[in-house]
Amino acid sequence: MTAEQSERDADFQGFMASRWPRLLRTAYLLTGEQHAAEDLAQTALERAYVAWRRVTQAEDPDAYVRRILVNAHTRRFRNGRRAELPNGATGGGQGPRQQAEARDRIAQTDDRLALLPALLALPPRQRQAVVLRYWEDLSVDEAAAAMGCSTGTIKSQTAKALAKLRRSPALKQQTADTGERAGGTER
Repeated sequence: MTAEQSERDADFQGFMASRWPRLLRTAYLLTGEQHAAEDLAQTALERAYVAWRRVTQAEDPDAYVRRILVNAHTRRFRNGRRAELPNGATGGGQGPRQQAEARDRIAQTDDRLALLPALLALPPRQRQAVVLRYWEDLSVDEAAAAMGCSTGTIKSQTAKALAKLRRSPALKQQTADTGERAGGTER
């Protein structure tokens, strides 16, 4: 191994170690399953390693790798591997909360556990748009670049996804439960 290859490997290993948690979280939100998320994140990093010279020359290496991740997810879905909802899973979402309840870790965990099946029920492109825009906190332009589409597509996919999430009975139930915990309604 040459010194140049050793330096390249060290650079990649540093990049991988620092980005793995975020890539894995994004992959999990896209797939809804831990093992599939690990496989997807690993596939993205494998492809990034092969293209490492292009990744490092990119204006935003994180965006480049995120695009690889989203493309790998899209390919997996097209190949017929679809995430399944866990048995007995129920939907849920996040509604307006008082500041004190926002600190309640149990309530946040319940909301996140309930939101995942609702996200998985969305079509893949809508799920990708929502995850990139609201979980990864990307701008419309950044999300469009990650998905390889126009900003108009991101806006329409996000709007459709949010409308479906708002109509989800499980999310409505979770919001109602949240209101009861916050003292919003009495039984």
